[in-house]
Amino acid sequence: MNKELIINVTPSEINIALAEDKELVEFSKEKCQTGFAVGDIYLGRVRKLMPGLNAAFVNIGHERDAFIHYLDLGPAFDTLHKLTGMLAQKKRIPKFENLKMAPPLGKNGKIGEHLAVGDTIMVQIAKEAISTKGPRLTGDISLAGRHVVLLPLSNKISISQKIKQNSEKKRLKKIVDTVLPKNYGVIIRTAAAGMTDPDIEQDILSLVAKWEGAFNKMKTIASPALLSEEMNRANSMIRDQLNGDFKAIHVDDQAVYEDIREYIKVIAPEKSRIVKLYKGNVPIFDNFDITRQIKGLFAKHVSLKRGAYLIIEHTEALHVIDVNSGNRTKVENDQERTVMDVNLAAAAEIARQLRLRDMGGIIVVDFIDLHKGENRQVLYDKMTQYMATDRAKHTILPLSKFGLMQITRQRVRPEAISEAKEVCPYCNGTGTVSPTLLIDKQIENRIAYYTEKKGIMNLTVKASPYVAAFLRQGFPSLRLKWMWKYKCWVRVKTDQALGVAETKIMDIKGRELN
Repeated sequence: MNKELIINVTPSEINIALAEDKELVEFSKEKCQTGFAVGDIYLGRVRKLMPGLNAAFVNIGHERDAFIHYLDLGPAFDTLHKLTGMLAQKKRIPKFENLKMAPPLGKNGKIGEHLAVGDTIMVQIAKEAISTKGPRLTGDISLAGRHVVLLPLSNKISISQKIKQNSEKKRLKKIVDTVLPKNYGVIIRTAAAGMTDPDIEQDILSLVAKWEGAFNKMKTIASPALLSEEMNRANSMIRDQLNGDFKAIHVDDQAVYEDIREYIKVIAPEKSRIVKLYKGNVPIFDNFDITRQIKGLFAKHVSLKRGAYLIIEHTEALHVIDVNSGNRTKVENDQERTVMDVNLAAAAEIARQLRLRDMGGIIVVDFIDLHKGENRQVLYDKMTQYMATDRAKHTILPLSKFGLMQITRQRVRPEAISEAKEVCPYCNGTGTVSPTLLIDKQIENRIAYYTEKKGIMNLTVKASPYVAAFLRQGFPSLRLKWMWKYKCWVRVKTDQALGVAETKIMDIKGRELN
């Protein structure tokens, strides 16, 4: 399997596409300077206690208060909370390695016994703000590295279940025991298998330094404040997935290219050559066929082979996926075999769609009814196999007697497709757009405004392939006429992501002009 990461950078966001054998399997958007991401560590202040929910609302600087449940406080919360309080009061505290740990937090306590309104607490974002809900927090702090996950205020050493060899487990545990300071625990990740002692030691020491930096930062700032920031989405994806299957990372921005290249030089120097700066005239997503796949896959109707298709519906409570055979059953005699083929193809596509759209919560799949019990078991086994590569925590239940399969999948970020549910920006919900005959006049009016009123003499017009071809055709073309008329430089670029009647005008630095 060949993996490629394609990264498109704009002034407002970074779009990240992961392709396996040229097929899009993950897509995410990271808003620039939003300031909130899973893994970020904050110093927050308790705003309100909710005894009925056994939870609290915490101000971390978000427009909505974040939420933390008692069970998310973590076993070492009392120790961490005591230290946070001492720092807030400017009291001297002992070295971290010399701390005396408080008894672990029980599972049946009340949040009011451990928190009060106005308390300052250290928390970590476990889920980003989704829909009308603020971020979900945890007090069980962890810092992820390439080979290990560091657990401050813990003494446990856990090893990934995917590492099977006992000799390798013993070797890794010995390395950790040698370098890990007291009052720290770790989870040894699958990626640590086969790595050298210095690589793992360096990973642990760098995470310890990162934690100490965040902890010491509390001495100088007031809540709410950011203590430690998780790396950007592109680097975290590289950290978690970089292996021999990764063949290329394509980036269309010089600064992000250098950032990723420097990061890979640290974690896997031999892989730095796979990072490539894209300089083509065609938008990077168009060049790698990502735009077409996004348009075709982020839809209610998803086509399968030979006429079968999926219908994907989203509600506030759950997602529903209906599997349809199309016209296949009309032309084939063995109905059970045909239904089985359709269901297996649908299972593979559903596993891909869950990753691609980052769908979370409850997913109900209505497969076509199978009459044989062994076929239902095969379908369940195949679905489990297809979902095995999904890094999000998930649970799959066997088919019910009604042919329904229930899946729960961890959701830590807003669903990737949710932005497509807003009012259409081209028609403002009216269902009509301006006549295409007027597009050239609208573009010219904007060019005249920017050149004559704003003094901007270097412009780029981005448009759909149809409009771009119309602006370039003939001699002199409309583009040349505008250049002569307004004594400016005008470029026309094709962008397949734009609607037929949509255009954007950019300045020389690539910033969109309003």
